[in-house]
Formats: sequence, C-alpha cells, structure tokens
Amino acid sequence: MTLTMLQHVNIVTDKLDETVTFYEDILGFTNGDRPAFDFPGAWLYCGPEAVIHLIGVDDQSERGSGVIDHVAFAADGFDRYTAFLTEKGYEHETRLVPGGKLRQIFMRDPNEVLIELNFVADE
Repeated sequence: MTLTMLQHVNIVTDKLDETVTFYEDILGFTNGDRPAFDFPGAWLYCGPEAVIHLIGVDDQSERGSGVIDHVAFAADGFDRYTAFLTEKGYEHETRLVPGGKLRQIFMRDPNEVLIELNFVADE
C-alpha cells in the first residue's frame, strides 16, 4: 500500500455554524454538496475536493477520539493573505522556516484546531 494524498479531515464540533464561517470567510473554502446524512454537518471544498468534513454535535465534551494538533495546506499569496488576516483582526502568527524556502501562517479554527498554511518563500 502506498499513501498518495490526504483526502479529508473530519472535525466533530459543537460550533458548526461558526466553524463553517471560519473555513469560508478566513480560508476561502466553499460549503458544498454533502450526502443527506441523518446528522448535521458540512463539507467544505478547496477547489473540487471536500477536504474538511464537519459533524455537528450538541456537546463536544462527550464526543471525539482525540485532538487534531494541526492541519496543513499549501497556499500562495503570503503578503496578500497576511494583510487580509490583519484587516479582519484575525489572530495569526507568521514564521520563516529555517533555510528561507518556506513561509508559514498559523491560526486556530473555532475548535482550537491549529491551521498551518505553507507558502513558497520566493512568491
């Protein structure tokens, strides 16, 4: 078996609407088609792929199998996006990876999942 890509991350949340808004407004995902499951949720798309699956619950403390430390995405437009986050007043941290080839932005979603965005440094 060879793994070829990350298909999606599933997040169980008691903040469904707030989490959808974060991924749409802050990261630019699209809330799109989702099968008609018998529980609340959303699928958030990055281009043609549903990469974030959300399951809505009433009480997060009673659910889940552990903590997701972080989810990383490749991105472009570091300066533009940093300015956007600053304008929105959204808390974030920027880093330059030692060696200077990669710039990063870190932020947290409403469930405290750390989001890592990786930008090629010469863009």
